[in-house]
Amino acid sequence: MNKYDLITLLASKENLTEVNATRIVNLIFDGFKDALVKGDRIEIRWFGSFVVREYRSYAGRNPKTGKVVEVKSKRLPFFKVGKELRESINT
Repeated sequence: MNKYDLITLLASKENLTEVNATRIVNLIFDGFKDALVKGDRIEIRWFGSFVVREYRSYAGRNPKTGKVVEVKSKRLPFFKVGKELRESINT
């Protein structure tokens, strides 16, 4: 399922126009993004949680040339599946 599929599903299930469904989905995604940028944790019961993990800089290697390159520190979003969702998929 992609973003468009989610918008279409929301519009059909809740009897909304596609424009209103798009606004709702964008509002939710923007809220998630803003929370992660601030370093907050997002938890959706039974589904899972999103957190930002910080990675230190390190010396990496360019696989094409073999040259050592400095990889800068970075922050990346990480998703952990909720127990209920994991169990429902495996039954």
